[in-house]
Order: sequence, then C-alpha cells, then structure tokens
Amino acid sequence: MKYTFIIVTLVTIAMSCSKEKADWRKRAENAERVHRSIKQITDIIVHDIFSPPVASRIYTYVSVAGYEAARQENEKFVSYAGQLTGLEAFPKPEAGQEYCHALAACQAMLKVGRALVFSEDKLDDFYAKTMQEFKDSGMPDDVFERSVAYGTAVADHVMAWSSKDNYKQSRSFPKYSILDDPATWKPTPPAYMDAVEPHWNKIRPFAIDSASQFKPKPPTAFSSQKGSEFYIQAQEVHDVGVNLTTDQREIASFWDCNPFVMNVKGHVMFATKKISPGGHWMNITHVACLKSNKGLVESMEAYSRVAISLVDGFISCWDEKYRSRLIRPETYINQYIDENWVPLLQTPPFPEYTSGHSVISSAAAVTLTNLFGDNYSFTDSTEVEFGLTIRKFSSFTQASEEAAISRLYGGIHYMPACKNGIVQGSTLGNFIVQKVKTRKSDITKTN
Repeated sequence: MKYTFIIVTLVTIAMSCSKEKADWRKRAENAERVHRSIKQITDIIVHDIFSPPVASRIYTYVSVAGYEAARQENEKFVSYAGQLTGLEAFPKPEAGQEYCHALAACQAMLKVGRALVFSEDKLDDFYAKTMQEFKDSGMPDDVFERSVAYGTAVADHVMAWSSKDNYKQSRSFPKYSILDDPATWKPTPPAYMDAVEPHWNKIRPFAIDSASQFKPKPPTAFSSQKGSEFYIQAQEVHDVGVNLTTDQREIASFWDCNPFVMNVKGHVMFATKKISPGGHWMNITHVACLKSNKGLVESMEAYSRVAISLVDGFISCWDEKYRSRLIRPETYINQYIDENWVPLLQTPPFPEYTSGHSVISSAAAVTLTNLFGDNYSFTDSTEVEFGLTIRKFSSFTQASEEAAISRLYGGIHYMPACKNGIVQGSTLGNFIVQKVKTRKSDITKTN
C-alpha cells in the first residue's frame, strides 16, 4: 500500500510536470509581447524625436522583421522577399526543430529596433525583461536558444537590406536652401527650424516603383493678388482658423501628431514631444488587432503592411513637397492678409503641398480596410497619454478623412493639399494592396 502511494504520487508529479511543460506555449506563443514591443519602439521614437518620415522607416524595418520571424508559425503566410524592393530570401529555420515564433519575432524586432534608435538603453531594459518573461514561461532551454538564434538571423537579414536604402548617405546631403521666390516655403515661428528631410525622395521605395509614381496634380498657382484662387484658399484657412468650433479644435489637436512642438512662455522656450502621425496609425492597428482578437502572425501581418503603406506614403508625399516647395498658410496670411493671425497648431518645418497626414492616413486606411473590412468601428485612444480624449470612428476611412481635414482646422494646410493628399494616399495604398501579398490564398486569386 505504501509503495502504491509512492508510485501514484510520482506519476501525478510527472503528469503535472508534463502538463506544465506543454502549457508554456499558451504563456509564450501569443501576440501580447509583439504588441508591447511595437509600443516600446513607439515610446522611444517619441523620446528620440525622430521626424515622421524617419519614424516610418523604423516601423517598417522593425515590423517586417517581426512578420518574417512570426510567419514561420503558419504556412498560409508568405514572405515579403521578392515583393519589396531589394529584399532577398530570408534564412529558414531548421526543419523538424521546435521554435517559439513569438520569441523569434520579438528578438528580430528588438534587435532591428536597437540598431535604428538612439536610446538603446531604454530598449535594452525592455529587451531583458521580455526575454526573462519568455524564460519564465517554462519554455525548454533548447527552444529558447533556437528561437533567439533564428530571430537574430532574421534581424541581421533585415539590417543588411536596410543598409542599402540610401538613408545613411542622405545624412550627409546638403540642407535645404531658402529661395527668394515668394511662392516657396520659408521657416516658420516660433523655432524657425530647418526644412525636414529635403532629400527623402532619394530613399529607396519599399513597394512603389518610384518616389514620383503617384505624383499629384500641381498645387494652385501662387498669387498674392486679392481675389485670386490662391488668395481665396489662403483666406479660407484664415477664416476657418478664427471661427473654429469646439469640435474642430478637438479634431485638430487629436490629429496634430507633431513630434516636436516648441512652446514659448515669455522668454522661456521648451519642447513638447508627441507621437508621429505614422505612430498614431500603428496604434490604430494595435486597436484593431485587439478588437478582432488577432493572433501572432495576423498581428505582425497588420503592423508590417500598415508600416509599408506609411513609409512609401511619406516617400511619395515628400517627393511632391520638395518639388512644389509651396509656402505655408501662416507665412502667406501674415504677409498678405492678416499680420496678427496665428494658426491653432504649430506649423511643421517643411513645405506645404501635399498634406502628409492626408497621404499617409489614406494609405493606412486602405490597408486596414483590406485587412479588417469596411465599416469597422473602433475607439481610438492613442492621444490619451498626451492629455487628449478618445475619439470613435465608424471606419478607417472616416478616421483618415478626419485626419486630413484636421490640417485645415489646424491652420497649416490649404484645402487642395488635404483633398489631393487623400487621392494620392488612397491611390498609393490601393497599389500596394494589389501588389504586395502576405497570404498564399491571395496569390492564388490573382493568378
């Protein structure tokens, strides 16, 4: 009887240990930590004050790395290799070996992220905690080591790809030279900052064929003549600005997403850091993934596809900005209409046409609609941590259209930049949706 009890006890312990070992996948193989990794990258982007175009580049390389590591979990998903410019085939995991794909994805994302941000220490702390959580899940040591090794191989592949996109070379390109032409952009108060990324159209595109592929129609011809079309458009910005409703003010502030706002109080100047417009849409992607209960691979698919639409949207938009080099409303209105007029939002330091928010928001909305469907209602709480309230939307398109018109309310864009930016972004977004596939079923449909 005594020995029977001992045997039963040992069997029970063995079964318990076996169950504990099997349960590590429930604790580790999910999307929770990749969501947190994207958020940590966002927080560091805000802290390091990366410009919106540069932020979009970081998001894309990070999320593509995460997707390529995660997709090995499900054979229905295909690689971006051969679809994105210059991206060659990724190394494959060892056949017949066990992996934790969430761990491999986090390893890939955080290693790429560390190479692209300034505040490595903030990412190192997060990385250490994340890796410890995976270890604490009860994952076998060999699975942990193998997964980290594969994530590292994916990250190295992505970084080799990123090194050839002309970004490093563009850091030494000359600054933008201010022109005498009254139609062109001039630095604006209060900081009178240099033009941001005047050579961004030299960055290698990701999915689009070239920076100029989705060139919008030209902006309205400049004129200082009262009654001219350009004057009337500037007058509209002025009049809207001095008659803003409470809702319009809230909309403008909600979508401001200016990474570096210079505040002036008397003789004191201090900066306020905010999320970038691309970061806002990456957070909307997070919201949609949680609402739809998307798993690991589907979540990384969403992040990476949205990021690709954002980065190519900025390349396309910035190509036009420094082609037309159009004067901002603040400069024009102060010179020709009302010298005391001040826009609600601080004017960003780059030319006016087209509206970056309009382009990238429309491109992201097309991508998200393709992934989650039209008439997809959601609550956007992105700006709560920056002291603003939530906003509710009935679709991604509605959100993108509000983001576009917010720039008129904010006093930093004429209406054509918003309207034509929507067309530019939507056309670009649809092109990418048709060209870039992440699922074998979608490839089959198009063949």
